[in-house]
Amino acid sequence: MRALADELVARMRTEGPLRFSAFVEAALYDESHGFYATGGRAGRRGDFLTSPEVGPLFGAVVGRAVDAWWREAGEPAAFTLVDAGAGPGTLARAVLACDSQARAAGALRYVAVERSAAQRRRHPGGVTSKPDLPTEQFVGAVVANELADNLPFDVAVYDGGWRLALVSERDGRLVEVLGAMPADLAPLAAALPPTADLGDRAPLAAGAARWLGDALARLTTGRVVLLDYMAPTAELAGRPWRDWLRTYRGHERGAHPLADPGSQDVTAEVPLDQLAAVVRAPDRVRTQAAFLAAHGIGDLVAEGRRIWAERAHVGDLAAVAARSRLRESDALTDPDGLGGFTVAEWLVPA
Repeated sequence: MRALADELVARMRTEGPLRFSAFVEAALYDESHGFYATGGRAGRRGDFLTSPEVGPLFGAVVGRAVDAWWREAGEPAAFTLVDAGAGPGTLARAVLACDSQARAAGALRYVAVERSAAQRRRHPGGVTSKPDLPTEQFVGAVVANELADNLPFDVAVYDGGWRLALVSERDGRLVEVLGAMPADLAPLAAALPPTADLGDRAPLAAGAARWLGDALARLTTGRVVLLDYMAPTAELAGRPWRDWLRTYRGHERGAHPLADPGSQDVTAEVPLDQLAAVVRAPDRVRTQAAFLAAHGIGDLVAEGRRIWAERAHVGDLAAVAARSRLRESDALTDPDGLGGFTVAEWLVPA
């Protein structure tokens, strides 16, 4: 949106060039003109699809996982599920609609965390809706589905050595310039390969590392679970940068990241090795397909097949939902699509 671009230009004329992370922060989360403040969101009527928007099956499996985590924690009287980056509440609706032992026992407290006030207004009843992580410590789980790739990140550029991409202005236009790598990014930059081709780039996931540390600090017992597209830093540096730094709007790839800030989503593949180096290594890493299998997607699909076989001739809502479950499973476990996403878990023992 031109209004946000003008604000950024005015800011840079006073402060000088901005880090790319500061640009992403404004482009996505500016309260007046950011992408999420002006209607950008996940969903079939939104700008992109994530696993919860495929259908309710994903939420049903997450519900089964929550019950397993609750049992592992000793079936405490209070178990908090934090849905971080909850968007319009699609996952919350599906989890709350499924059978849940923890919820039936009155233990489950569902907290939907979403920075965008516009999206929080869409959250369903039965959840605590918040703009930030809970301030108090709790027993439970923090689940972040495709959040880490949306947290502000910086960009390193190889120019005979690794330098930092900055956003500047020239004649009222946003342009990229290069600056020195600052000391505070050195722990992340240590993951960069020692040499690369001129112009190679890689993300520096400062926002994701900071968020992960904060999330782990909230837990007395439980886990943080990230579901996202992830790859090692060296691999990302060797790929074309538009392959891992993506923009989206209207279910299509968008324009250059600096074009018309606020009008499109800006996202970067998550360098898991940086999170491991700066915070700590995850306790478990597997594909989304493997995660869903471990928490019973096969049982739910088998149930769907049975219901479809029994009620296909009726064609009622139960039959349609059962048939849809089969298609959803194919999409969620596709190794070349959502099923190939990485699920990383950090455990906090009692």
